[in-house]
Amino acid sequence: MTLEILTSDALGATRHGFFTRKGGASSGIFQGLNCGAGSSDQSEAVTINRGRVADAMQVPHDHLMGVHQIHSADVVTVGSATQDRPKADALVTATKGIALSVLSADCQPVLFADTQAGVIGAAHAGWKGALDGVLSETVEAMIALGAKRENICAVIGPCISQRAYEVGPDFMDNFMDEDPDNARFFAQGKGDKLQFDLPAFGLKSLRAAGITTTEWTRHCTYTDPERFYSYRRSVHQKEADYGRLIAAITL
Repeated sequence: MTLEILTSDALGATRHGFFTRKGGASSGIFQGLNCGAGSSDQSEAVTINRGRVADAMQVPHDHLMGVHQIHSADVVTVGSATQDRPKADALVTATKGIALSVLSADCQPVLFADTQAGVIGAAHAGWKGALDGVLSETVEAMIALGAKRENICAVIGPCISQRAYEVGPDFMDNFMDEDPDNARFFAQGKGDKLQFDLPAFGLKSLRAAGITTTEWTRHCTYTDPERFYSYRRSVHQKEADYGRLIAAITL
């Protein structure tokens, strides 16, 4: 089966993609293109899957760069291909021939590009990383490499949508403590539950960082099991583990 790769015109001439789970070598609950080495999937299958992504990005397999994601606002600047996977949640580079990648399974995968300056970025932004500023930190790291704020474009890939993201009052408090205006990202759910709009919060964070060209692909990971892995869905279905989607970009 061929890979399914979602792209955005906003990212210009960069080679990039938000990969769905289609076209992979994994089986069972990981069926498809599971690229998470941290999952309990067979390592050989994950290696094959990541190799297919590298091939699609047209880079050597060891030039598909990632990080050990920890739901932080930490950003790594990549100057050359390395097998190191530092603890961080975003990467930036101005080096051609390297593909930056992040993994997700409900959290936001965000790809960035300033095609004029030749600077790209990739960020993993769950609710905590987004609240702590990982998206604005990625923008600042790109600027440090020569990007211009007004020329940076950012696209949020498949992530959990508001209708599928039920949270409690304590969760909302984290956002209200930061800014009372964040109440607009919550809708009333059943009982005392609320529905959080993660991609809308991500778009707001990008715009607050001065990025005017932003979009969400409008794909919900939770509600489309044929195409996307979802951590929350796996919990609700009492599955032992879950696959990880990959998003990647290269100059």
